[in-house]
Amino acid sequence: MTSRPAHSTESSGSGDIARTLELLWDTGPRPSRGPKPGLTVDRIVDAAIRIADGEGLDAVSMRRVATDLGTGAMSLYRYVPGKAELLDLMLDRVRFPDRPAAEAATSGWRAALETAARDALAVHRRHPWLLRVNQSRPLLGPRALAALEHLLSRIRPMGLTDPELVSTVVMIDGYVVGAARTQVHQEEAARSTGLSDAEFYGAQVPALEKAMATGAYPTLASLSPDTFTAGFDHFEFGLGRILDGLEVVVQQRGGASEFT
Repeated sequence: MTSRPAHSTESSGSGDIARTLELLWDTGPRPSRGPKPGLTVDRIVDAAIRIADGEGLDAVSMRRVATDLGTGAMSLYRYVPGKAELLDLMLDRVRFPDRPAAEAATSGWRAALETAARDALAVHRRHPWLLRVNQSRPLLGPRALAALEHLLSRIRPMGLTDPELVSTVVMIDGYVVGAARTQVHQEEAARSTGLSDAEFYGAQVPALEKAMATGAYPTLASLSPDTFTAGFDHFEFGLGRILDGLEVVVQQRGGASEFT
């Protein structure tokens, strides 16, 4: 099954912050024993992610997760205080997956940002419910800090100030979220209407041809036939131009240029 649009927005960091950080950093007390052998925080988080991926974030509740795990809802509260804390654990798991140990870190800052952007887009495509969460105030667990440490260490040669380096990460993340939102919404529209993009726009061709024939839209009428074909990668084009702009700043600051 695929994710459906949610009618409400969840927010990260809206639960018990201290308890969630204990769970993220594995520093809190562990249940001495539980009514369901083998029940763990990891299993609970994995089950919640499966539900969100298949049915959307609205389908996730402590009761539903417990049902999928074959236990009672009260059993889950021995491990996770509630849905707000569970959501933060879900975000940490899907947004910052473990990196392959052999991942190369020898390429320059541009390659690092390209990889980060493409990986983040893929994560949002795999987990569309991420777009339903206000993540302006994330909780920082070991996965998040490791990912940020990894990326900052690779882009530090840009020669930017520390606030500018962080702003670069924020800028790339904002671009990815916007692109992911467009792609996911297009896919949701196709599923909900039963019309592909080609069918949707094809149905408008007669009206558009009449509009173009009036001469009121000379620039639009002059566009080549392949202007709106699906083969053009808008994400990669936009990402490339952002990085080109950063290259200009890097050269101004005397940082490590990718083109020298």
